[in-house]
Amino acid sequence: MGKDLFGADEFVMDSYKIREGKFSILELEGICPEELGCELLEDYKDTICDDDVLQIAIYHPKRTDIAAAIQSIGQTIGFRVADGKIKLPDLPPVDVCGLTLEEAQENVKQLYIAEIRDTEVFIAYKDRIVRKVELAGLVSIPSVPVDGKIRLYDVLSKAKVPPEANLFKSYVARNGKLLPVDMIKLLKEGDMSQNIVMRGGDKIYIAEPSAASLMVMGEVGCERIINLPYGSMSLRHALAQAGGIPYTGDKSYIQVIRGNICNPKIYTLAWEHVIHLPNDSLLLMPGDIVYVAAKPITEWNRFISQLIPSIGGVESAGKGCGAWGIFAP
Repeated sequence: MGKDLFGADEFVMDSYKIREGKFSILELEGICPEELGCELLEDYKDTICDDDVLQIAIYHPKRTDIAAAIQSIGQTIGFRVADGKIKLPDLPPVDVCGLTLEEAQENVKQLYIAEIRDTEVFIAYKDRIVRKVELAGLVSIPSVPVDGKIRLYDVLSKAKVPPEANLFKSYVARNGKLLPVDMIKLLKEGDMSQNIVMRGGDKIYIAEPSAASLMVMGEVGCERIINLPYGSMSLRHALAQAGGIPYTGDKSYIQVIRGNICNPKIYTLAWEHVIHLPNDSLLLMPGDIVYVAAKPITEWNRFISQLIPSIGGVESAGKGCGAWGIFAP
């Protein structure tokens, strides 16, 4: 009441904030997230550690037997790092712990060249027990290994995130803290400023479509809950999904209820605003309730329609009592 009621002008101003993205919406909800630091976008030096599983391949124009043996092991179980070393055919245990893939590759190459000339070596990660990103929710794989360069977009591509996933409620966590990353901007708008470098132990959760939603109620074709996978929707689109406003609805009294239901912010709009203002000037956000009031004549007609059966019932009862010799007043 009073100071909690707002008109179309305030709704348009708040829609401009919603248009800025996920973290502007969170600010409207009373949450103040941190800014995305530049250091999250920088590559870092990644090194091999115990329990990493390496995939190794070598090439030699004549010693195809060794190349085939290493390729077979690499494709099936890989070469696990134990006590900082890996074991390769025809070589003593090789120290690789604390080295980058490039450094380990060069060390193995030099050891093979000492035995067999003209040998080329290639090393990549097959699996990582500790240094990998864990994924949950609407994803097709449980984890992706990191290498100091792999970024969020690459991990999500490998995870095959479905188009119906709710990116607004999805998140990236590091050391038990949510990172200020907007996946909507990254995946839908191609904003590479959100494409952070992933680290071992990071966790990504991809939310269900229904994780964020709004409600349309009152005099509409069909009252319903509408999912918001991208965090916002135009008022016009929401009304259309609810079947529009029938003749019984009061098009001059469309309300949007936002925030805590005990202390909401209520906007009142008219149909003229809906049809004349651009879609991105009338945006809804998760938790909003759109309510369309009924015309006064509609309420009267409903009152009469409910009253008539009651009157008919009283008359029928009176007639029945008269037949028994009882006269009801």
